Amino acid sequence: MRSIRFRKVFAMQALIRGVVLMMDILLFCVMPVRAEEPYTFDVAETEKKPYHFGGYVEFRPVLYVLDKDAALYQLQYYKDQRSNLMEWNGRLQLEGSYEKGIGRVYVKTNTDLSYSSFAGGNERSAFFEAYGTLKPSSAWKVEVGKKNLKWGKGYAWNPVNFFDRVKDPNEPDLSLEGNIMVTADYVRSFDGPLKTLAITPVLFPVYDHINDDFGINNRLNVAAKIYLLLYDTDLDFIYAADGSRTARYGMDFSRNLTPNFEVHGELAYIEGYQKRALNADGVVQSTTENALSGLIGIRHLTTFDLTTILEYYHNGTGFSTEDMENYFRFIRSGYQLYQTTGNDGKLSAAQKLGEGGYSRAGPMKDYLYLRLSQKEPWDILYFTPALMVMVNLNDWSHSITPELLYTGITNLELRFRAGFIRGSRNTEYGEKPNDYRFELRVGYYF
Repeated sequence: MRSIRFRKVFAMQALIRGVVLMMDILLFCVMPVRAEEPYTFDVAETEKKPYHFGGYVEFRPVLYVLDKDAALYQLQYYKDQRSNLMEWNGRLQLEGSYEKGIGRVYVKTNTDLSYSSFAGGNERSAFFEAYGTLKPSSAWKVEVGKKNLKWGKGYAWNPVNFFDRVKDPNEPDLSLEGNIMVTADYVRSFDGPLKTLAITPVLFPVYDHINDDFGINNRLNVAAKIYLLLYDTDLDFIYAADGSRTARYGMDFSRNLTPNFEVHGELAYIEGYQKRALNADGVVQSTTENALSGLIGIRHLTTFDLTTILEYYHNGTGFSTEDMENYFRFIRSGYQLYQTTGNDGKLSAAQKLGEGGYSRAGPMKDYLYLRLSQKEPWDILYFTPALMVMVNLNDWSHSITPELLYTGITNLELRFRAGFIRGSRNTEYGEKPNDYRFELRVGYYF
């Protein structure tokens, strides 16, 4: 089913004019290349061009080996029983920018294609980013449009990133769709222990067709971040006022203890968080509480190019072990009801509960993340193997993901990943719909 959505953006007419101007330059203003004598040098070739255009195309087949006894398998495949699932995915990203004087326009589009015998075909296209920048001085910058803030110092999680979409810890480097906002940056440099001060105010509207999946509509949300480079330590202090979501406070830090050893952390406090969870009788109960989330991690590079990333994450808004067990039991009772009567009402209710939080990446409270990557082992050029381990510290279920990456062909990236999931019944990973996952990612940059 074709689904294409392009959101309204502040000052959209100005952005469109900027995009049209950029494309006109790309398509019609390319000068022919003249034959020249060897060893000649043209100064113009070294000058920075006012425009940029590039992109990324990807082909990604995935094979899932399914677990028929898992609760989430019974929830997802109760109408179409199968032992494995082959999924074919494609992605096209285009980006371009045009810069003149104090102004700059940047646009990034994304198109995702997918097909499987279970879900059929699907296409979704959207602007991931589309914003304009004005930089009247080296100290000031204002940006209007659709963008990502990328707040936080964590690799797999960012509890202080209050406005961006939540990234998948299994794919933390993937590009995400941004949100419509207005931001400003004021930066000053100093001599002494405080080397840099930056202030970033944010206006984040939530109205019909403008960030309307974020929270309560008809709100103009206000936030701010203060950045300090103090005693060679990066510090951020963040505040998001009560609006479409309740008030939030955050801080993060990052410091290099040695040139190859970095430590980082985040802390977020959320006022009046509303949690909806199933009790033992299968009834949804809503509670309101203040939530505290945090992250602490390290990044280390050895002399032989082994990179280690280790992070502990506490999710104050997450579900307890008992909450998840109640949800899995609710699914199983719904599945038994469907088998005996054909009534799938309980399973439909479970699917809605999953969309409300149970099925999100990292739904519980405490996690440990480890990633090891070795650059060019045994002197194999352009080859980087890696291993990622994710452990749920509340129920000790986990996933292990080995990865092989080869970049020996210009602009081409070949990546193979396998996923192995382990856990007993009524645990997060033990109830995943698949036991194994095999993925090939072929990406080309242009």
